[in-house]
Amino acid sequence: MIHVLYENPAWLPPLATALDARGLPWRAIDASTGFFEVEGDIPAGIWLNRMSPSAHTRGHAGGIHYVREWLGVLEERGARVVNGSHSYALEVSKVRQHAALHTMGILTPRTVAVVGRDQLVAASRQMEAPFITKHNQGGKGLGVQLFRDHDAFDRHVGSEAYEEPMDGVHLLQAYIEPPSRSITRVEIVDGQMMFAMRSATDMGFELCPADACQVGDAFCPVGEAPTSRFAAEPIEADDPLVRAYIAFCDRHRIDVAGIEFVTGADGRRYTYDINMNTNYNSAVAKAAGVDGMAPIAALCERLLATGR
Repeated sequence: MIHVLYENPAWLPPLATALDARGLPWRAIDASTGFFEVEGDIPAGIWLNRMSPSAHTRGHAGGIHYVREWLGVLEERGARVVNGSHSYALEVSKVRQHAALHTMGILTPRTVAVVGRDQLVAASRQMEAPFITKHNQGGKGLGVQLFRDHDAFDRHVGSEAYEEPMDGVHLLQAYIEPPSRSITRVEIVDGQMMFAMRSATDMGFELCPADACQVGDAFCPVGEAPTSRFAAEPIEADDPLVRAYIAFCDRHRIDVAGIEFVTGADGRRYTYDINMNTNYNSAVAKAAGVDGMAPIAALCERLLATGR
C-alpha cells in the first residue's frame, strides 16, 4: 500500500491519476488534522509526504507540525518515506536550504536571517539595495517583496502591510535581477532531471505552477495569470548545475524536488529555493514530453516492489 499524506485536495488529482494508471494500491490521508498512536502498529507500505509548507495559508498550520512528528515516528519504526523527515526539515526552512546549498558549493544570493520586527531595520543595513524579503517557512512566494532602497523598506516595516512570518523568521536576501525577467525551476525525481521550467517574474514572485493555481484557486495568488507565464526551458541533464542538484538531493535524501535558480546580469546562476512538495504545470510538462506525476508514481512502485 502507498500511503499519501496530503494537505491540499486541489493538488491531489494529478497524482491520483498517475498512481491509478499503474494500478497501484494507495490511500489518501488528510494530514492537515488527525491523530495517531505513538506506540501503535505502523501499516505496511510506502509513505509519500505531500505536506505543503504553505498549509498555514489554508488554515492548516497545525498540520505542518503534525506531519513532522508523524514522519519521525514512521522512520523510527523503519518505514520508507518518500521525502522523509530530513528533506522535510529543509522544506520548511529556507535558512537550512541556503546553508546546505552553500556547504555543497552551490552559488546562492547573500542572505541574512532576522527574528523580531524591531530588528529588521538594523539588519537591512547589512544589505546593499536592492534586496528582497521572504518568509523562512514559505511556499508560493510568501512574503517575497522587492525593495530598491532602505527608506521604502523602513516604511514597510512600520506599516500595516507588514506581515509576520509563520515561524517568526524573516530573510533579507540580495536581489539578483535577471535580464530575462524570469527564473528557472529544475524538476528532479529519484535522482534524475525530468525537465526544467521558466517562470516569468513580471507579475510578481508568487510562482506556484500547479494547474489548480491557474484557474483562480482562492488559496494560490497566481490567480488568473496566463499559462504563458510558464514555459519549458531547454537544459541538458549533464549541465553542471543539474549534476550539482542531483548530488545535493542524494546527500540530503530528497526523492522529489523542484529547485529554483535565477541567472544574474553577470551570467552566474544563483540558487535560492527548494520545493519538495512539487506540483507540475500540465502545459509545460506536455511541452517537455513528460507526465509530471508519472515518475513519482514509478518511484513509489519501485519502492513498493523492493520493500525499501
